[in-house]
Amino acid sequence: MKTVHLQQGSPEWLAHRRTTRNASDAPAMMGVSPYVTRSDLVKQYATGITREIDDATQKRFDDGHKVEPLLRAMAEAEIGEDLYPVTGVSDDDYLGASFDGVTLGEDIIFEAKQHNAEKRRQMADGIIPPVDYWQVVQQFEVCADAKRCLYLCGDGTEAGTSRLWIDREQVEGDIPRLLAGWQQFDADVAAYQPEPVRAAPVAAAVEGFGALSLRVEGRIIASNLDAFKAGAEQFIARLPKPEDLQTDQDFADAKGAVKACEEAEARIKAAKDAAQAEMTDVDAAFRLADSVAQTIRSARLALDKVVKVEEQARRDAIVQNGAKAVRAHYDQINESLGEHRIQPPQSLVLDLGAAIKGKKSLTSMKDAVDTAVAGCKIAANEQADRIRANVRVYEAEVGTWSALFPDRVVLCATKWQEDLRNLMTARITQAKADEAKRADDAKAREEAAQSTTGAEASAAAEPDVTEPVRAPAAVVSVGRAGAAPTPAGVKIKLGDINARIAPLTITADGLRQLGFEPAGRDRSATLYREADFPHICHAMAKVLEQATQKKAA
Repeated sequence: MKTVHLQQGSPEWLAHRRTTRNASDAPAMMGVSPYVTRSDLVKQYATGITREIDDATQKRFDDGHKVEPLLRAMAEAEIGEDLYPVTGVSDDDYLGASFDGVTLGEDIIFEAKQHNAEKRRQMADGIIPPVDYWQVVQQFEVCADAKRCLYLCGDGTEAGTSRLWIDREQVEGDIPRLLAGWQQFDADVAAYQPEPVRAAPVAAAVEGFGALSLRVEGRIIASNLDAFKAGAEQFIARLPKPEDLQTDQDFADAKGAVKACEEAEARIKAAKDAAQAEMTDVDAAFRLADSVAQTIRSARLALDKVVKVEEQARRDAIVQNGAKAVRAHYDQINESLGEHRIQPPQSLVLDLGAAIKGKKSLTSMKDAVDTAVAGCKIAANEQADRIRANVRVYEAEVGTWSALFPDRVVLCATKWQEDLRNLMTARITQAKADEAKRADDAKAREEAAQSTTGAEASAAAEPDVTEPVRAPAAVVSVGRAGAAPTPAGVKIKLGDINARIAPLTITADGLRQLGFEPAGRDRSATLYREADFPHICHAMAKVLEQATQKKAA
């Protein structure tokens, strides 16, 4: 952390704050500040025009300045070290923070907040108050050596103060999200386009309705019903049409007209009631008054319905425009991702719609959606950055083993870098082992074949010094005399052996006792080497000869 030697609150300190992204602005940048909207902060950074400090805000600042030294003293007593108010910036000069206190070794930072019942309830549950969370995250990022933060909230007395120790490990995982938030904020500041400043909408005065007057004295003495009726008709003709409702001002005027209709209906009824109290036979006047009241009521209901329908249409348009902006951001990202393109969440419109829940004015709705859109863009940037990092790992590690990764797109989208690297290493290592085993097996088979062929050649070259065996004609007739050598790889079925030595037969177990093992199987048939057939006959002939000798004995 670089220390800036400026007194907090001084003109020089205020000037310095305009050169960095400040920790106290982090909650508003992330859209969680109850005091400043994200849209207002974008405007402030883009134009350099800061908002006016009202009396209530100034009082809150003053109260905070009063309680801060008391809380610092309590923190020093608990830590056992002195704390120094410090203004610091990150090593790259991008982020700034004004610390209420830092130890000399910069291993502990201190944050003081004046008494707030809701914050103290959250602290009692071990929760960092959400309104201050991102400020604390940024302070840890600026002061890279800080391991802990002591967060105090209260009035400076033991009974009226709550404390919460925050370890770096609790918030460190959100530092990348904070940085991504500031990067998107910078992009929004660069793209800022000022909008015309409009005063808060106030319903315009409604003209066209006077007070209905009826005087009776056994008969109608005086009445302005005709003029009242004409004025009502003119008023109804001036009521706004659906296509006129575009801005908050338009909706405010329309709602004012609806209210004026309601008041006119009430005044007509009051006039009728007053006249009826003076005489009973005013049927014609009342019928006319009722007719006018019904006309006004019909116009009011129709306009009220239009206002509600059009207001909902404007709400829907704000949400759809926000969704359109998010999709355009995804399209821009996908231009560089190729086959790894990403898609907006399926709940995008629902999420943006939830952001305007409870908002009354179009301005507040738009601000809420803009903040939600910024969050979606930040999430998209983070997702794309993770995929790009994974693609780099994949391309560096895959070599000639791309066939092992038909699921590379899914892997790059769902894995973290180390997990992807470990998975790739495991697959490639296994593939190399399998390849080596196949090579060893092939070599062994080749050596075995060569050994068999060599043995046959050697047997043919050596003279048979044993006494000739006199075998039955049926056996001798199937010998090799005059036959060409048989290739070592040719196989013969057990059934074919029995066919050749018929009428004699032999089983697989019998051949095994003679020393001949099967060379494989073909479905249900047992296979032997064709080259071994003469040896099989020779062995059988010996057995038959021995059998004759046993009989003679």
